[in-house]
Amino acid sequence: MKRIALLFLLVVVYSDTFSWGFYAHKHINTHAVFLLPPQMMVLYKPHIHFLSEHSVDPDKRRYMVQEEGARHYIDMDHYGKYPFESLPRKWEEALKQYSEDTLKRYGIVPWWIQTMLNRLTNAFKVKDQAKILKLSAEIGHYIADSHVPLHACSNHNGQLTDQRGIHGFWESRIPELLAEKEWDFFIGKAGYISNPLQFTWNRVLESAAAADSVLLSEKKLSALFPADQKFSFEHRNGVILRQYSTDYTLAYNRMMNNMVERRMQQSVYAVASFWYTAWVNAGQPDLKKLSYKTFSELELIEFEKLDAAWTDVYPKDKICN
Repeated sequence: MKRIALLFLLVVVYSDTFSWGFYAHKHINTHAVFLLPPQMMVLYKPHIHFLSEHSVDPDKRRYMVQEEGARHYIDMDHYGKYPFESLPRKWEEALKQYSEDTLKRYGIVPWWIQTMLNRLTNAFKVKDQAKILKLSAEIGHYIADSHVPLHACSNHNGQLTDQRGIHGFWESRIPELLAEKEWDFFIGKAGYISNPLQFTWNRVLESAAAADSVLLSEKKLSALFPADQKFSFEHRNGVILRQYSTDYTLAYNRMMNNMVERRMQQSVYAVASFWYTAWVNAGQPDLKKLSYKTFSELELIEFEKLDAAWTDVYPKDKICN
């Protein structure tokens, strides 16, 4: 009974804090590769599978590293009302006004992206291929998370408004249903970001401003939609799962005027542009002439440990609901 209770608790926590969803994160990193210039494509395209598969490592690491969770979100509503001027945008200034514990309690994603950008830039400078690929995959995750409205407010899974499950609905169910069939991710080329911190904050503020619409639209639709048609049961990996119905999902997407598609497109552009910016800031090294092209035995073991830990704490045939 204790094991069952623990597993249930982990599933609840996971559903409450999960990011874009493995499907969307993998697609964002994959499509970002095709926005890069040829000089970067020579490295990124042959390793596109790695960039896709390891885009979800930060989520897997949440159950191994205590500090990891705060890197995925920021509860902007804790700092007042839009545009949240009480919160300094620079980390050093924010620390002067709030304690580090407070900042980490309510999330640090805009600042963590800058840390990852610096690490990626340094990896380009020393021409370390293994680090470039690992850091590129992971920074893509945090950048994508910053584009999710429910990652920018404290009501992250509708738990405060009797809408529990909306998190996975918005960022997993809708992309899985529509991304491959209807959405377009050929959106031009990556651009150089002259002020990465400001760029990040602009995207975070957009997410925070959209959070109310995400929640209110679902409330409105739920009141109008026939209750017996809101959910359906679907087979996945030999298991029958309760899921938001296709009709309800499509109606919600229309009510939000395709918000999820736009935020996912913006995520693709942002990820590619951060990769490009790190490369430019490192002096545009020749990516055909890199060192450390294979991961060390220790790094490979760490990847295996991460996958094993994730498998132990979360059943793979379970999805957010």
